[in-house]
Amino acid sequence: MSVAQPTSPLPKLERFLSSPRHNPTALRLILAAQLRRLRLAAALSPIAAGDVLRCSESKISRLERGEVQLKERDVADLLRLYGADTQEAEEFLSLVRRSNQSGWWHQFEDVLPKWFDKFIGLQEAASVIRTYEVLLVPGLLQTPEYARAVAAAGSQLAQDRKVVDRRVELRLARQELLDYPDAPTLWVVLEENVLHRQVAERQVMYGQLRHLAEMAQRPNIRVQVIPLAAPECVTSGFPITHLRFDPPELPEIVYLEHIRDALYLDKAEETEQYRSILDGLLNSAECPAASLQRIQDSAKRYH
Repeated sequence: MSVAQPTSPLPKLERFLSSPRHNPTALRLILAAQLRRLRLAAALSPIAAGDVLRCSESKISRLERGEVQLKERDVADLLRLYGADTQEAEEFLSLVRRSNQSGWWHQFEDVLPKWFDKFIGLQEAASVIRTYEVLLVPGLLQTPEYARAVAAAGSQLAQDRKVVDRRVELRLARQELLDYPDAPTLWVVLEENVLHRQVAERQVMYGQLRHLAEMAQRPNIRVQVIPLAAPECVTSGFPITHLRFDPPELPEIVYLEHIRDALYLDKAEETEQYRSILDGLLNSAECPAASLQRIQDSAKRYH
């Protein structure tokens, strides 16, 4: 079968292949999107692809969104159907094998909830992270002392110091993505309550707010605060994280965390709804400069 070949996936993957830490989630997302492009270039329907793999159309859809693990045999069959040449197929399959390796965060499986595993990989793959917090400073911007207080308070094993230490270690490891050469843009919207809610002793709160102010001045980080007296501001009442990726062909994802579970939304109508909510919250927030001043003033009250 002779079909027009899309651009090789390797240039698209350069950012992730050169990443300081292996991120199988990023690879799977890119490879899945490339499979969809190959299918469309071959003018084939998901039903035709499903016939080759002897699976349903819905499984092909999940595979092309990166929701399921890529199996070498299945991918090889699809590449043959789509008319990929031998060299491209070999390169693609070698990347599939890499996408099935464990991510760096799997070393924390002893304290890592299964539903949170996916979020770490998605967060590292994102080019833009927009997050709204109601009660706590976001994990990516927490100090070790603040993170320890949060981990201890939220753990049923709060008396187990080893468990708390491991959770803090994981949180600090996640923050390293902000120092990557190609770090994502982090855009944070906080309720003012976050600045006043004392989750640890005063000195810890002082250090946390000083750290938040410093991070807010980084070129790839923007922090905006919604004042308690903000007019006509209707909050969602729960945290929201919205992730965008590069290349833009990848679907945006909204992450909603609950006590013992989380939702991952990637349908356009769903992500659009939450993007609109975040836009509304941003309109109620103070500008970055005024927000920075509010954070610095709040820090002084703890000093």
